[in-house]
Amino acid sequence: MGTLFTRRSTLLLLLAAGVTSACAKPKFESYSGPEVTRIEVHKSTRRMYLLHHDQVLRGYDVDLGFAPDGHKTQEGDGRTPEGRYYIDRRNPNSAFYLSIGISYPNTADRAQAVTRGVDPGGDIFIHGTPRAFRRARDWTAGCIAVTDREMREIYAMVPMRTVIDIFP
Repeated sequence: MGTLFTRRSTLLLLLAAGVTSACAKPKFESYSGPEVTRIEVHKSTRRMYLLHHDQVLRGYDVDLGFAPDGHKTQEGDGRTPEGRYYIDRRNPNSAFYLSIGISYPNTADRAQAVTRGVDPGGDIFIHGTPRAFRRARDWTAGCIAVTDREMREIYAMVPMRTVIDIFP
C-alpha cells in the first residue's frame, strides 16, 4: 500500500507541476552548435537564413507583413522593414508562441518618419504562427513569421544583439 501511495502521490505532484507526458514538446530547446552570427531575410523569396559568418546553418520559409513590398515607413502600413537591424529583445510569453525582437525603428527610420509627420511604428518581431493563420500568406502587421516548431529552434539558436539584414 505504501508503494502505491508513493507512486500515486508522485504522479499527482507531476500533474500539478504541469508535467503531463513524456511526449509533451518542451517550449524551450537548447542549442550547442556553431554560433549564429547573422540572420538574412530575403523578402522576395520569403526565405530566412541563420548564418555562422558565411555558412548557412538553417533556412526557413517565412510569412511577412500583409503589404510586403517596400520598406516599412509608418505604423499600420503592413510592410516588413528592410535594412540592417539587430535582435534587441526576447519574449518567451508572446501571443505568437515565442518571439525575438528586431530593433526597428532605427535612427534613420525615426528621422524619415519625423520628416513626413508620421509614426514609424515598432514592435517588429520574428515569431511563431497561431493556428488561425497557418494557411494564410503574408498575414502579419510587418513581422516575420515561421512555424512554432521552427520558432523553438530559432529562439534557442539566436542570441541577443545578432545582426539581421532584411533584403527586398
